[in-house]
Amino acid sequence: MAIAARYHDGQTAEVHAVGLDYERQGAVGAVIIRDAATRAEMARWTSSDIFAVHGRQGELRLGASGHTDGARLVISGDRDIARIRATLPILAEKRRAETGRQLRLAALATAALASVIVAYLYGVPLLASRIVNLVPIAWERSLGDTVARQMEASLAAEAGFEVCDPDPDSAANRAIARFGAAALAGSGSPFDLDITVVRTDVPNAFALPGGKVYFFSALLERAQTPDEFAGVLAHEIGHVAHRHGMEQLISTAGTGALIGFILGDMTGVSVAAGLGATLIDSRFSRDAERQADRFAADVAKRMDFQPAGLADLLDRVGEDDDFTKAFALLNTHPLTDERRAALVDLTRERPGDVEPPFTLAEWVAIRTMCERHPAGKTKTR
Repeated sequence: MAIAARYHDGQTAEVHAVGLDYERQGAVGAVIIRDAATRAEMARWTSSDIFAVHGRQGELRLGASGHTDGARLVISGDRDIARIRATLPILAEKRRAETGRQLRLAALATAALASVIVAYLYGVPLLASRIVNLVPIAWERSLGDTVARQMEASLAAEAGFEVCDPDPDSAANRAIARFGAAALAGSGSPFDLDITVVRTDVPNAFALPGGKVYFFSALLERAQTPDEFAGVLAHEIGHVAHRHGMEQLISTAGTGALIGFILGDMTGVSVAAGLGATLIDSRFSRDAERQADRFAADVAKRMDFQPAGLADLLDRVGEDDDFTKAFALLNTHPLTDERRAALVDLTRERPGDVEPPFTLAEWVAIRTMCERHPAGKTKTR
């Protein structure tokens, strides 16, 4: 007895009531589609070409390779569905093959995702120090400008962004610029330093890609000696010289930065978006911190200050409340026992016949550059 079905020929909207017969043709069989009323043959589908198509519950929809794409047979009812499945065991074979294919694809997708995660967490950070040398200097400057705007906007949204002393010719700014130029001299760095002291309650300092360095007023207020200020500033300049900001940005942005580099989009539009605040609160690697400490010690050999002053300032910041410490220099530049011992050793290497980094008058100007006049204006000297 023929199996009842509905037949869509894929060419018209008409639905035909049909009966399905099975005819064996040697090793290959075929399903004969006949009009239910006249028994006239309407189509013939070779069994090996037939495949199941997703359909409603309680229905089995079939299509066939080599026929019109929209051609479908729809069999309803458990009894007739069971009969057609028994008649066409190839459907079960194809279903098992499709399930296996989907499982393999899922396994490959999972493995690919795991590889991306591993690369993001471990591979990119390990490669960042090598990749950074491939980034053109002009791109890093442009990207650093974008990150700086992001950072300044973030600070402005929280508590307002205000430069302590906007006069580049003030005694404080001239002294800081002179120190920065002397510190960077001979390092081979292609960047011109742009050191800015900003008024904020967060005791921190950090370097961005391209030569920008920010020193926060709360940290300056905690610095009791020129050595402490010079130690932190020289350390941050060391990050500039070694391009640690760009390295950290690549590591933080991960695959996005790599894609941007490959596509030539290092202007900061896609790579640096949203990374300003992230970079402020990111820790450099231990190797990067050691390099920056070593750089500060080398600068101290040319200027009369103690690199260990950095450790003293970190200790003082560590006495603050937990909220302040969470955003402070101590969080982004952790002071381990090993690092403290290394800073002390580096201090011992300092010669004794060099000029101090700042005169007394310059240090007083720097120390007071974030004070205000009674009217609320920032002092300039």
